[in-house]
Amino acid sequence: MTALRITYLALAIWGAVHPMYYFVTWFRANGWDLMAMVDAWHANAASSGLVWDLTIAAVTLTVWILAEVAVRRNWLGLLAIPATFCIGVSCGLPLYLFLRTAPVR
Repeated sequence: MTALRITYLALAIWGAVHPMYYFVTWFRANGWDLMAMVDAWHANAASSGLVWDLTIAAVTLTVWILAEVAVRRNWLGLLAIPATFCIGVSCGLPLYLFLRTAPVR
């Protein structure tokens, strides 16, 4: 495995663990109510801007993944879509890059 692939994998793991720490901390303090978390994301204009920025990035990443999977037939790359929407772009993007840079057989 190349240094670049190891870097992508490390970033995907970091992008999964770090945000989840904050999500779990918030849920423990405020209850396991997803809609309350969504409301918290829109507490002010700055956080709403970040939510929309990440939503647009997630949709763009999904379109890119679908377009590339259609051409390259690298079905494993589809795993990055649920990672993006269930965890975040910070996990989904490096995970897709890790899967995309696998050696061609």
